[in-house]
Amino acid sequence: MDIVSMIARELNVKVWQVRAAVQLLDEGNTIPFVARYRKEATGALDDEQLRKLGERLTYLRNLEEKKAQILERIEGLGMLTDELRQAIVSAETQVVVDDLYRPYRPKRRTRATVAREKGLGPLADALMEQRSGLSAAELAANFVDEDKGVPTADDAIAGARDILAEMIADEPDYRRVLREQTLNKGNIVSQLKSEEARALDERSVYEMYYDFEEPLMRLLGYRVLAINRGEAENILKVSIGAPDKELIRYLEKQVITGREESVTAVLREAVADSYARLLAPAVERELRSQMTERAQESAIQVFGKNLEQLLMQPPISGQTVLGWDPAFRTGCKLAVVDPTGKVLDTAVIYPTKPQGKVEEAKDCLKKLIKKYGITLISVGNGTASRESEEIIAQLLREITEPVSYVIVSEAGASVYSASKLASEEFPRLDVGLRSAASIARRLQDPLAELVKIDPKAIGVGQYQHDMNQKRLEEALKGVVETCVNRVGVDLNTASPSLLSYVAGITGTVAKNIVSYREQIGHFNNRRQLLKVPKLGPKAFEQCAGFLRITGGSEPLDATAVHPESYHCVKALLQRLHYSEEHLKTGGFAGIARAVRDKAVTAKDIGIGEMTLSDILKELEKPGRDPRAEMPKPVLRTDVLDIKDLHAGMVLRGTVRNVIDFGVFVDIGVHQDGLVHISKLTNERFVKHPLEVVQVGDVVEVTVLDVDVQRGRIQLSMLPNSELKK
Repeated sequence: MDIVSMIARELNVKVWQVRAAVQLLDEGNTIPFVARYRKEATGALDDEQLRKLGERLTYLRNLEEKKAQILERIEGLGMLTDELRQAIVSAETQVVVDDLYRPYRPKRRTRATVAREKGLGPLADALMEQRSGLSAAELAANFVDEDKGVPTADDAIAGARDILAEMIADEPDYRRVLREQTLNKGNIVSQLKSEEARALDERSVYEMYYDFEEPLMRLLGYRVLAINRGEAENILKVSIGAPDKELIRYLEKQVITGREESVTAVLREAVADSYARLLAPAVERELRSQMTERAQESAIQVFGKNLEQLLMQPPISGQTVLGWDPAFRTGCKLAVVDPTGKVLDTAVIYPTKPQGKVEEAKDCLKKLIKKYGITLISVGNGTASRESEEIIAQLLREITEPVSYVIVSEAGASVYSASKLASEEFPRLDVGLRSAASIARRLQDPLAELVKIDPKAIGVGQYQHDMNQKRLEEALKGVVETCVNRVGVDLNTASPSLLSYVAGITGTVAKNIVSYREQIGHFNNRRQLLKVPKLGPKAFEQCAGFLRITGGSEPLDATAVHPESYHCVKALLQRLHYSEEHLKTGGFAGIARAVRDKAVTAKDIGIGEMTLSDILKELEKPGRDPRAEMPKPVLRTDVLDIKDLHAGMVLRGTVRNVIDFGVFVDIGVHQDGLVHISKLTNERFVKHPLEVVQVGDVVEVTVLDVDVQRGRIQLSMLPNSELKK
């Protein structure tokens, strides 16, 4: 199997691109480095393509190892034919390899094993061949042996039938056809397991699946995961309804070729037994496993896209922010954070029940706002958020300072605040105050703050606890790594958590960088990284371009230009008669237009044309932040309650989560509203909501329906004129 050609076909790219990427990855280069600084070599394969390539490369190489092991085992049995060897070598999936190996795999003790021990294997072979012209009883007479536990011809036939059933079940082609036909024509069937199970489903989460049936080919991924969870919680009974009669007829047609009635009868019984006892259950397990795997992969991709958009939310820079972690009995924790993320002050106020010290809380807030010049309040959306928001809205009407507030998701804040990392970062603050500081910082710089939290705890996915946790963790780590390296990291302010996601930097090296930074005060240039313990030349090559130093001895260190290209940049500037001083004063506006022929210029200064294009973008806007192009969060000055909503009301909101069947939008009423996939747009058919919106988008929505008691809000993004039709 040509792995490189197969991957190229799957990714719809050229073979030479895949070959180059494989070589670079095998040499120990990281995906962000290859995507950003080796574009000429790979034909500009991006992070996503390279990650898929890496995953498939690992899978296919493991498959080749498995094939080699299986070929060796079958050859050791003396049963490896040229035809079988070719079939195994050319197999492209693990399922096909398993099917081919099944007849030769050591089996646990089965009914067929017992029959073979009684010497009935040759009888099964004779019945399957259907050439002797003898009846089943006549063939069986030669195998009657009381000492072996075969007292009669009927016993011999029964044992041979068990062997035949296993032989049929082990035939790779039969299993393949049964899988395909069941998938194409079968249904998933779920039912309420019992009346006792209904009581377990207190909120009727699985009610729609109490009596549910749908073709497997049309079954959506989120329904697969919902049904699986309902089954795991002992609420649902789930099965696959297959076209049993049709599949049994297919097997009979393949197996029965003779005309001797008694032999045909035995074979027909063997087919029925094989299908009911061995094949159908196995096919059901395999199909459900495959559907679950596909559903999980789809959900992981959606989770990854949501996480990427959340991490790439634009930072709100230059503002002193008050982080507000709302609570009832224990009070609301406050943390004042300056524009650099430093905690200036903390406090605890008790404006909510049971204390209700509203005026005292307002006095505290007014003093903090005046003392530190607070311009923005970041409020967590957890318990007591609604009550806190009402107090903030009252406060803003009473003061003259221009202050706004934003409701932010506090998902994962409690996990972070109780972590070892948080205790190291804020050793003098209690858990609640750490949480308030995190809530403020995730508004100032979402990426830098959210990388400290396990991505699974951030709350932008669906069914994340039902996933293959190892695969989910790998995928989400890749997303965080892509975002961190796309934005770049300030070497003199970054936390170990943020540094550990930079290409080529391990957790240990990240801590060493921070320790070395504390020793020398600050980094003055990128080359100083080579003095950091355990950060060698290879790691430097991988990480240097993603680390930024502002105001250092080398102006290019503040850009995404890699040190390996510095001499080329200087040659370019000299060629165009520019001074390097422009880098310190804001860049080279219009420099790209000054390069009339990129191909010639790139060749003359010794770099590739794509690398030259990237360098020109950096020189025009040194250290630009790609997040600046994303929509800003909605700033609020007044509160809205779910009881204030009515059908037809038009509001602006922020997309908080995107799932398979719709999107959840924060419209400022504490409870996010749902826009069903059918209400996203009327301009085209939408297969997935991600085609239309993404996390962080600011959208205009119309209220369709409000269920105050259940806290459910139905929204639409369709124009009002369409809603009236």
